[in-house]
Amino acid sequence: MTLKVLEEQPIVATPSLLKKLHKMGLYTLFDLIIHRPLRYENETHIHTVDQALIGQTLLIEGVIQESEVRFLPRRQLIVRLSDKTGVLILRFIHFYSTLQQLLPVGKTIRVLGEIRHGFMGKEIIHPKLRPIGSLSKTLTPIYPTVKGLSQTTILRLINNALDTLSLKDTLPPTLCQRLKLMSFCKAIRSIHHPQPTQPLGDETGALKRLKFDELLSQQLLSGFARQKREGQSTFAIQGNRQLRKQLLDQLPFELTQAQQKVLSDIEKDLATTKPMHRLLQGDVGSGKTIVAALSALTAIEDGFQVAMMVPTEILAEQHYLKFQEWFGPLGIHTLCLTSRLPKAQKTQAIETIASGENQFAIGTHALFQKNITFAKLGFIVIDEQHRFGVMQRLAFKNKGDKIHQLMMSATPIPRTLAMNFFADIDVSFIDELPPNRSPIRTQLIDNTRRNKVEALVKAVCETGQQAYWVCPLIDESETLSLKTVNETYQRLLLSLAPLQVGLLHGKMSPQQKQITMSDFVKNRIQVLVSTTIIEVGIDVANANLMVIDHAERMGLAQLHQLRGRIGRGSLQGRCLLLFQKPLTDVAKARLKVIYEEQDGFKIAYEDLKIRGPGELLGERQSGATFFRFADCIKDEALLEQAKQEAFYLLKNQQKSAKTHAKRWSLGKTQLLEV
Repeated sequence: MTLKVLEEQPIVATPSLLKKLHKMGLYTLFDLIIHRPLRYENETHIHTVDQALIGQTLLIEGVIQESEVRFLPRRQLIVRLSDKTGVLILRFIHFYSTLQQLLPVGKTIRVLGEIRHGFMGKEIIHPKLRPIGSLSKTLTPIYPTVKGLSQTTILRLINNALDTLSLKDTLPPTLCQRLKLMSFCKAIRSIHHPQPTQPLGDETGALKRLKFDELLSQQLLSGFARQKREGQSTFAIQGNRQLRKQLLDQLPFELTQAQQKVLSDIEKDLATTKPMHRLLQGDVGSGKTIVAALSALTAIEDGFQVAMMVPTEILAEQHYLKFQEWFGPLGIHTLCLTSRLPKAQKTQAIETIASGENQFAIGTHALFQKNITFAKLGFIVIDEQHRFGVMQRLAFKNKGDKIHQLMMSATPIPRTLAMNFFADIDVSFIDELPPNRSPIRTQLIDNTRRNKVEALVKAVCETGQQAYWVCPLIDESETLSLKTVNETYQRLLLSLAPLQVGLLHGKMSPQQKQITMSDFVKNRIQVLVSTTIIEVGIDVANANLMVIDHAERMGLAQLHQLRGRIGRGSLQGRCLLLFQKPLTDVAKARLKVIYEEQDGFKIAYEDLKIRGPGELLGERQSGATFFRFADCIKDEALLEQAKQEAFYLLKNQQKSAKTHAKRWSLGKTQLLEV
């Protein structure tokens, strides 16, 4: 069978077993052989009791000296196992009565388990019973699994796949020799059945080879995607700059040099007959939205429609108000389309888009539904692109024919990583904040000082300023001892009186949310108690104080985004992070970073180290992941090497490039089309 047929071959199993495998993203034989073990157990050597150290997982053989059920105070089966060097206690807390019959006094048995220190000496709790006989020649892999799927079943399926698939190399021999890479066959077999003497963190052997293969495949796919786009032809957009000039004249600020450079990059892209595919990165408050607006005007000047998709309804509504303010005086028809619009308004909006009367549409996921048809869509903008799944972005892109696309993110990816990872996308950076923007003062405050925080909020708002109080949950949770937004709202109504306190969360109707935000913008509400739906896009210049409740529960990117909602006027912003002890090590690390850092790119780098690279393309929302072995952060040097080799293969050895990319990218090529 050919490489293609074998590696695309689905796993053959019962419907019940397939359902469990699919939960783990295992669909094909190749998925099985790259299902990486979590750890290994050593069944290649029998240890004596005196050799057993606390914390080690070992194989021990001995004779049962005692086997009885005791109440300590729970009913437990206690087995005393001895060899020539000492005694080991085997403790079974959950067991059937038949187990005691299998462990009679005088029987020689072999057990595997973690050595612990018990009150009777060294012990193993619920050891695995192993048959007496020959020892394993390799370490035993322990795989990630789901309920009802045993290690024995996974191992059987993987071994079958290893014997069925062609494991021949897809890389040119000269490349492997030059980079001193292990063969693919040896590497993949070593991962599943390593020798006892093989270093498990072997960065020069099996693991390095598989990491390199993944990274090279991603780079090759990116290269193929770029070649495909560069081979496509679409309409050039140049505009006459009249609308842009009018908008610039009415703005109360001047663009920064970074904004001007990005605009120039976008202009050049739009003016060519190749579809633009650009990612615009910029820290919170760096001015990405006005860049998108000015770019949209270029397309509108040439008679095209522009659509902008955002992840939340409240952001869509806020953007709509902002664009109405900018575009209204220019005579541009702007509308907002969300799923919660009343039926009559939604129908009218859809008809306006289809007729071409609408020139600029802002919306949520509603924009890419099947009943939405654009008359002449030429340019799309995706804000907070990582918040959308791959297929969602693809559905939105397919509303036009080879259209120009601008993606934006205020969750910046470190520059070097972005340039390497997004090899098929042109990346622009706004690395300059508007002038006179003061750094936000951040404080960490123990939850026990909540009363003092409330007093501070009241004092600040009595001076005429406004504040946010952000809570992580809406409803009561039995497992998390968190203050909900409703509880906090009720408490602050009393403690902050006579200040006006507002409430905002995702379960409110669009009309309620719009009224609340309008009242907050107009300072009819001094303190806005909200969930994290204000994370992106909210811009109220008079709001300079933010309290984030249970900040230890939030990720770095989210904390940075929330903090970016304040300090957008002339006064310095102040962010108070309320935390509840005890803190985990991860929570301590996050709070330390957000306290010490203001630079979004540095924060993003630390965040990626904690979260992993899965959100770079929104791939986790697609149900597929690019990497099982590689880590874009830890393996950045290897990524750079893969980038260089991909460039050479694409130019000189297309056949090898296609074969290698095919092996590693089955079912994932759609990740690079948006």
